[in-house]
Amino acid sequence: MTIHVVREGDSLYKIAQRYGVPLQTLLRENELAEPERLTPGQVILVRYPRQTHFIQPGDTLSSIARQYGTTVNALWQNNPGLRGSDVLTPGETLVVSYQEMKKGRLAVNGYAYPFIDETVLRTTLPYLTYLSVFSTGFDDTGRLIPLERTNVPAIAREYGVVPLLVLTTLDAGGRFSGERAARFLEDPTARQALIASLTAYLTEQRYGGVDVDFEYIPPAQGPAYAAFIGELTRALNESGLQVMTALAPKTSEQQRGLLYEAHNYADLGAASNDALLMTYEWGYARSQPMAVAPIDKVERVIAFGTSVIPPEKIFMGIPNYGYDWTLPYVEGESVARSIGNVEAVEQAIDVGAFIEYDGTAQTPHYNYFRDAHEHKVWFEDARSIQAKLALAQRYGLRGVSIWNIMKWFPQLWAVLSAEYRIEKVANHRQSMQNQENQG
Repeated sequence: MTIHVVREGDSLYKIAQRYGVPLQTLLRENELAEPERLTPGQVILVRYPRQTHFIQPGDTLSSIARQYGTTVNALWQNNPGLRGSDVLTPGETLVVSYQEMKKGRLAVNGYAYPFIDETVLRTTLPYLTYLSVFSTGFDDTGRLIPLERTNVPAIAREYGVVPLLVLTTLDAGGRFSGERAARFLEDPTARQALIASLTAYLTEQRYGGVDVDFEYIPPAQGPAYAAFIGELTRALNESGLQVMTALAPKTSEQQRGLLYEAHNYADLGAASNDALLMTYEWGYARSQPMAVAPIDKVERVIAFGTSVIPPEKIFMGIPNYGYDWTLPYVEGESVARSIGNVEAVEQAIDVGAFIEYDGTAQTPHYNYFRDAHEHKVWFEDARSIQAKLALAQRYGLRGVSIWNIMKWFPQLWAVLSAEYRIEKVANHRQSMQNQENQG
């Protein structure tokens, strides 16, 4: 795989000639809406097929997978144009394998709301290990307030992906409630009621476990929160279910602030099966313009996290979005617009902006003018994704978690599947069991 950075005078045809690949391959891999329009600083992924298959009448994905000794899931990963479907068109060509050498293995979690577009969901699922469905809550008695009926978990299981139910303390206004968390954690009866109702609901709805995201917990409730996670993990594990805990991005255990203090990394890491470090939102809607997940800051969190939690339990968060700020930034007043990564590049082309790349944050950005106002955009591209994935691999993390998968971002999934084998839970559990037996 090559990541080509567009220069002035480049065209997709010239790039195809330079790397000796068909133009149609570049079009397919990059899913370009208007291939004749590029802007300097934009990146184009170049991949080199090792083996292809010319689809014949009567072919199925299963028969092609058997013919080449691969899997249907691998064919979906190598051919996102299938959109996770088994419908084939005779006369078209499938990529069976690429020339890339895998750098390692990662588990991949993705967050989705129940109303995700089904085509986006099915296109993305071949790249996932887990799907965290956001979100459900509970009342003061510990009674679960389930999601509206959704077929998202069932679709996930079609692709061998484990659905997780996201449990939060969100209030009616969609804000994390520290008061609700405190009342709940102080009530042993409510805690046991929630554990019982969660166990029943997850089993009935065929979820594989729960992803717990309690934020802005009063610091005094930190020990009670860790105790609750331990109680929940023991109960769910007995039913074959698992617990992932989402943690604020801390760089030391002494870090002050309501978001951080009750999240004791060592205690919560020990209490749960997996820990998700939410390494994003340095740049956010009300912040000054900056990268959402600058890699230097992300690494500080990962370095601390791995010092107190076994790396094989840790998922590193990766954002699938950026922000567009109107300048000048005014603290307390400015609110940036969230923007998808594909949309960010299309906008740069529309406004004639050149995309730059910050070497410290390892993140792309650009400036442009609209309606007499200057704007600043930070977003993600193949280079920033590659850098984040390499960081996860270097620290020996179990995997990465994408917030969120609501928008299709082809470069993310192409880089991930080109450089890493994506873990499936059955294989992970067998590996862990073998390690325990050897121990």
